[in-house]
Amino acid sequence: MSMSQFQTASGRPLRVSPAWVGAARPETDDDVLLTVQEAVWIWSVRRYARVSLWGLPLGAALYGWSTLGVTVPPGPLPVELAAGWLATVAMIGLTGLLAGCRTRRTALLGLLVGLAGAILWLPLTALPAGTAPDGTTIPAGSVHTTAVVAAAAMGTGLLLLGWAVFRSKLVNPADGVLLMLAAVSIGAGSLAVKPLPTVGALLLLAAGMGLAWTGSRLIPPV
Repeated sequence: MSMSQFQTASGRPLRVSPAWVGAARPETDDDVLLTVQEAVWIWSVRRYARVSLWGLPLGAALYGWSTLGVTVPPGPLPVELAAGWLATVAMIGLTGLLAGCRTRRTALLGLLVGLAGAILWLPLTALPAGTAPDGTTIPAGSVHTTAVVAAAAMGTGLLLLGWAVFRSKLVNPADGVLLMLAAVSIGAGSLAVKPLPTVGALLLLAAGMGLAWTGSRLIPPV
């Protein structure tokens, strides 16, 4: 006897709510039963999104550490690069988590703007002072200005993601407010006084902990 694609291995009907699988249409009778193949794929994507959210507080902690000016054996550059990489992974996971919400377009726009800023900021961070990047028309004197623009783009992306979190009604809206405040602080940190980037890192750490904890409780663990 063959097993139906709408049943689990135990023979029970497989029921998945469209609110969890990212459906944007109203629930109908056809949406109650989902194929096993689609459910496994959707479950894997959701699990990745929930796990990757923990990269946000980890990246915030590393970024805050780099703003304190503490001398470490690897130097500040590897710490900043690791923080940017973790934050990028978390932004992708957060956008995936909000894919089924009404603010999915805002989250996607924030992800694209943030990724554009990260792609531009990370290579410029590794350049020595007064050095122009090869293969571009950016002069050495404009590298700092370009880095500021890249940091502003990353802050704008976080700001849009924070607004998407605040309006999503899926997670705690207070985390969205913290994320927007952190975006403003980090985005303006390159032009502001010394404590502002550290304050932004602390706000981002609080927002990341809240989002990671709430996201891990949205769906029961496997």
